[in-house]
Amino acid sequence: MTMKRMGTLDASWLAVESDDTPMHVGNMQIFSLPEGAGDTFLRDMLARMKADFKVAPPWCNKLAHPSLLGRVVAPGWVVDEQIDLDYHVRHSALPSPGSERELGILVSRLHSNPLDFKRPLWECHIIEGLENNRFALYTKMHHCVIDGISGVRLLQRVLTTDPSETNMLPPWSVRPERTRGSKTDREPSMPAAFSQALDALKLQADMAPRLASALTRVVKSVRHPENGLTAPFSGPNSVLNRRVTGQRRFATQHYQLSRLKKLSKNSGSSLNDIVLYLCGTALRRFLIEQNNLPDEPLTAGIPVNIRPADDTGTGTAISFMIANLATDVADPMSRLEAIRYSTVQAKEHLQKLPRAALNQYTMLLMSPYILQLMSGLGGRMRPVFNVTISNVPGPEQALYYEGAKLEAMYPVSLIAHGGALNITCLSYDGSLNFGFTGCRDTLPSMQKLAVYTGEALEELEVLLNGGATASRRSAMKRTPVKAAPRKRSVRAIKAIKGVGGPANGAVGKRGK
Repeated sequence: MTMKRMGTLDASWLAVESDDTPMHVGNMQIFSLPEGAGDTFLRDMLARMKADFKVAPPWCNKLAHPSLLGRVVAPGWVVDEQIDLDYHVRHSALPSPGSERELGILVSRLHSNPLDFKRPLWECHIIEGLENNRFALYTKMHHCVIDGISGVRLLQRVLTTDPSETNMLPPWSVRPERTRGSKTDREPSMPAAFSQALDALKLQADMAPRLASALTRVVKSVRHPENGLTAPFSGPNSVLNRRVTGQRRFATQHYQLSRLKKLSKNSGSSLNDIVLYLCGTALRRFLIEQNNLPDEPLTAGIPVNIRPADDTGTGTAISFMIANLATDVADPMSRLEAIRYSTVQAKEHLQKLPRAALNQYTMLLMSPYILQLMSGLGGRMRPVFNVTISNVPGPEQALYYEGAKLEAMYPVSLIAHGGALNITCLSYDGSLNFGFTGCRDTLPSMQKLAVYTGEALEELEVLLNGGATASRRSAMKRTPVKAAPRKRSVRAIKAIKGVGGPANGAVGKRGK
């Protein structure tokens, strides 16, 4: 049986897997039933989806060595020739008419269950009974198989823009588009390994000066925060950065993209700046209510897609940047200015690195976090950043499956020790859908964050579209003044130099 080697970054998600931190990601899609659909529409659709369809990669791949030792020492893939679709594809029902709250509770429970490492690492759940003649499709895959961008692309290939199309392929029969050749795809032979090692050494030698320069600037930013670059390990310890348990809570929020883009235009900020503002403002209120708001600002780790436009592979291809959420700033407009300035500096820092060096840069920053999770120290040391916030670009037009219209799609992400909250946004057909994934025990009442982002949006609309003065709006469109320097603890300075401190696991990619 031929084994395909797994990339280093993909394999890292297997290495940090535990009962409390399952490393799978998911997607929840809500469909409206076609007009005139019969009572057995979903049952018939599911039976047809399971009947005689070939299971394509990556759906047919399973771990070559599923034991804990095998996953860490020899991570790789083999093809499962006897996939049990009755196990992987399941039919559930809400008490009709089920509300979206009841749907969220069910998805929270499904997302809490780890995947079986002896089988291909995915599950698909068709959920009927949702009010207003709708149903949901919840799909989850291990992060070593897929990341945010590639997951959206893969699920998008299943759907069609034609509402009349029928007899469509099920998701597990659709493979990614053909990708360019990669040395990580070669068969595990001695000549291939030797060639890959030589290439890696040459790349590291070529990129070493660039990486050293980038890391030096990060270290300097600890002592000189007035330069605007938010350093790893500079965020405070907070309730978001404690140990987690295995049970998850999932909440959603849905906004029209036109509202957010209007705020972006009026403030001179990017769309991602507006997303960060909404999340930071919601977190500020959430923590104030719990009397747990740190004096220092929370920081966000923002996954960035580094996959070339013509690369449609399904492995992990991300780097990340860190931004200041300005949760210590009471004035909303000043908070947005601080966020904008922080993201400008973070983008410039990342863009100075050639793409070939980004994987090494990412692994250098993530390695302390991965080691802490493997050693049991995750969530017991200062976080590399406080919360993961991702923005994944999705389909821009309405899509259908078997005549059923896709109404909304929400990302369901992963969390880990030291990062009890993940906020991932996914755009679709003129909307931006927020998925909040949190630890049920570490962050009680987490669903309030979804409501608070909506109230933050309404407040910002008043300030930018009506309540703010013309001079204030004009000032927002200029590069804001540099943030006042903040005193950093010796602990933070030691952490950035490699003494310790976890990074949040990141999923997804940063969209446009």
